[in-house]
Amino acid sequence: MSETAPEDRGFTLTRTFDAPRAKVWRAISEADLFARWFGADVDLVVTSWDFREGGEYRATMTYEGTEIPWAGRFVEIDAPTRLAVRITDEGTVKDTDDVLTYVLTDAGDQTVMEFSQRGGGLTDEQYEQAREGTEGFLDAMAKVIATL
Repeated sequence: MSETAPEDRGFTLTRTFDAPRAKVWRAISEADLFARWFGADVDLVVTSWDFREGGEYRATMTYEGTEIPWAGRFVEIDAPTRLAVRITDEGTVKDTDDVLTYVLTDAGDQTVMEFSQRGGGLTDEQYEQAREGTEGFLDAMAKVIATL
């Protein structure tokens, strides 16, 4: 039986949006739009957003009365095709935190997004919960993109 290397653990989702790539890129790269879909159905306040490679962001999510201190570091920015972000819900980003990668492919009036979360920092059960949560975030993102 072979074991999966920690950095290979995670999940990948593919979603097609009925919008040109520029609009989808805006939804993942602009703080106010990010707050609308990442904070769908909860209160999310982005307190800082330094959108450059190596830059970081901070946000506070209030969920069922509990504050969650999200933080991220922009690892790779290749507009408008690829964004990689190291992310944590512990308030301070570490080099060992998982990386979320968004790859956007132009498909005419549509955009295909391949989203992945990798790093091996979660259990299989936690990755399944993250995958389910991400499905909801992507549903909310589609609604935000439709308003652009």
